Amino acid sequence: MIRVLVVDDEALIRMGFQHILDTADDIEVVATVPGGQAVRTAREARPDVVLLDIRMPDVNGLTVLAGLRRLPHPPVVAMLTTFDMDEYVATALRSGAAGFLLKDTDPEELPFLVRTLADGGTVLSSKVTRTVVDGYLEAGAQEPALRILDRLTDRERAVLVLIAEGLSNSDIATRMHLSTGTVKDHVSAILTKLEVGSRVQAALLAERAGVLKPPRNQEGE
Repeated sequence: MIRVLVVDDEALIRMGFQHILDTADDIEVVATVPGGQAVRTAREARPDVVLLDIRMPDVNGLTVLAGLRRLPHPPVVAMLTTFDMDEYVATALRSGAAGFLLKDTDPEELPFLVRTLADGGTVLSSKVTRTVVDGYLEAGAQEPALRILDRLTDRERAVLVLIAEGLSNSDIATRMHLSTGTVKDHVSAILTKLEVGSRVQAALLAERAGVLKPPRNQEGE
């Protein structure tokens, strides 16, 4: 059972997410709280996944994220936003968030996205991924990123590409005919070698290096 904590300043949003997720047999919403109660509740309830509003009046979502990351058993955190582009999103990704969702995400997709997060995958809303990635990468040049990727073995580079596609550990294992444990070892090695703190950061580094670009004859399709 995947344990989920929903953190948002609006009770209606919290109730909506709980109603949607509680329809899934393998997901349990253990609590829904405003930002000021998030870290204490997470410490007590020990959720696997936290859906965290990035903008709240009582406490900044980035502050809550930092507190969650310091817990002895930190949960996977995805940021919630109502904006097509939020200036805090890139900072959240650099701070360890596993992705972000728009609050108007299709209800039918939400349980799948939570499962992806719980399984080690990354979640970036399709409506805004390109804009956020472009903004995130503005500070980095392609050549240094390519040099950093040279630290990886061929197998690790293949795993990195699948991470960047948003696949979970089990999906990568299936695609590459590996055990999930072996994939976890590769992911750990990738994060260490690239000197990043999350799968999202690794994926964006791969994007910066250009290893995810389609062949030239497909770019116009």
